[in-house]
Amino acid sequence: MRIFLTILLFIAGSGTAFSQAAAPSASPGDAQEAPQLDLRDASEVVPQEFIWLNRLVVVFADSPNDPVFQEQLELLKEQPGDLLERDVIVVTDTAPGTPSPLREMLRPHGFGLVLIDKDGKVKLRKPVPWDVRELSRSIDKTELRQQELREERSQRNATVTR
Repeated sequence: MRIFLTILLFIAGSGTAFSQAAAPSASPGDAQEAPQLDLRDASEVVPQEFIWLNRLVVVFADSPNDPVFQEQLELLKEQPGDLLERDVIVVTDTAPGTPSPLREMLRPHGFGLVLIDKDGKVKLRKPVPWDVRELSRSIDKTELRQQELREERSQRNATVTR
């Protein structure tokens, strides 16, 4: 009886080992992590530190529980790669009682979405949520983004011709 159980366990164990060996294994390096949105609180942001480095998408609300604010954050989180590709940092400000430098500079009333380009200039103000596609289109129309795209193309062409 013991021999039978030993053989049965061996066969069962071998089958498991065989099926594991036959199945492709994914190593930690194989799986690409989904891009994460760079999300910061306005109280921790000094806008001047981002000039010529990043675009800021600032989302204002009078409370973090504002359903429109929550909807906006969900829309932005759906396609973080598109925003990261455009050097976007999302800044949230839901504390009108303790105004951040951005709130003092932009003076929002209730919910607001503001796009600040790399040159520090406001390029867009919206009183309603926008999805990443709409936001990306607005960014892509700016002169700075057009210049970035031209530089990327010329670098790609230079690499190909080498």
